[in-house]
Amino acid sequence: MDNAMHMQFQRIAKEFAVWRSVPDDERSPAPAWWWGPAIENLDAADVLPPDLCTDFELSPGSSYGAGAELLMQVLAEQTSLPWPDEFPRKFPQPDTDT
Repeated sequence: MDNAMHMQFQRIAKEFAVWRSVPDDERSPAPAWWWGPAIENLDAADVLPPDLCTDFELSPGSSYGAGAELLMQVLAEQTSLPWPDEFPRKFPQPDTDT
């Protein structure tokens, strides 16, 4: 795997950790910009650095492919995507009960 791909995946791992730290009911959908790197890394056997395993909540020694599979699972069931400024937290919805 080339260095640029490693750097991009490392950035996404950090975003994933921040996104997962937001409570479920306040968390935005996972961002579309994770799709490409997830697909590109599905077959990557390179071992993730320990801090990225932690960010993805994976066992030590997991591969980039395992991180990519986790991203794909998060993205696969979604029916909407956030606007970039709504990531990692949704905007509060106004109370429409009047």
